[in-house]
Amino acid sequence: MQKKKLWIILILAILFLNLFSSETYAAPGISISDNGITIQSTDDPQEISNSIKLLLLLTVLTLLPSILIMMTSFTRIVIVFSFLRNSMGTQQIPPNQVIIGLALFLTFFIMTPVFADINQNALEPFSRNEITLEEAIDRTSYAVKDFMLDFTREKDLALFAGIARIEPAGNLMDLPLTVVVPAFMISELNTAFRIGFMLYIPFLVIDMVVASTLMAMGMMMLPPSMISMPFKILLFLLVDGWNLLTETIIKSFAR
Repeated sequence: MQKKKLWIILILAILFLNLFSSETYAAPGISISDNGITIQSTDDPQEISNSIKLLLLLTVLTLLPSILIMMTSFTRIVIVFSFLRNSMGTQQIPPNQVIIGLALFLTFFIMTPVFADINQNALEPFSRNEITLEEAIDRTSYAVKDFMLDFTREKDLALFAGIARIEPAGNLMDLPLTVVVPAFMISELNTAFRIGFMLYIPFLVIDMVVASTLMAMGMMMLPPSMISMPFKILLFLLVDGWNLLTETIIKSFAR
């Protein structure tokens, strides 16, 4: 039941964005324009149903950030970039807005095949009334769950399945989203920290070399981080770090 509610929210939110791509939208019972929202009375059950759906669409957009973070590649990307900034010691450079913006666009790039699958097999047939809402939810759930399970460790799945007292399923696709989503998040955190650890090693070596050199020269009052940061930036530029790191992140989601 919780799986159905989650995917109803996702599908309705995407349909909401499509419906409001024009300047003015009108639905039976409710019209939205530059002049505001107009609610009209009606006795037609179909019109009432459409009006309720529209009102529901206006309230579900607040959950889109949570869906984006929990069920896509966004978490891994933004954590890796944060590790990079901390390991280089550049403090707030690049700023948070740049890191989050780059992480969002990389997320859309990586998730494009999944979104295309949802649009082709769920949203378009549903908009043409070829399938029911329940079928559209099932197809959307299948596409995103298939993506998450490819990058979720069985150990994490077993953890949440055991806590929820769910019997092991022969097919992992039969597991509910209440188990798959948190297991996917834990796996993403684990993978992101592994990549972050590998990022720290070369920069840590530079810090140790600079600190040892300053100590040997008797310059113990000079902060080693001030001297090592330019060398870290130089090393990152020499290896074309942004290209290499971005390629590594994208290839880590290869299926």
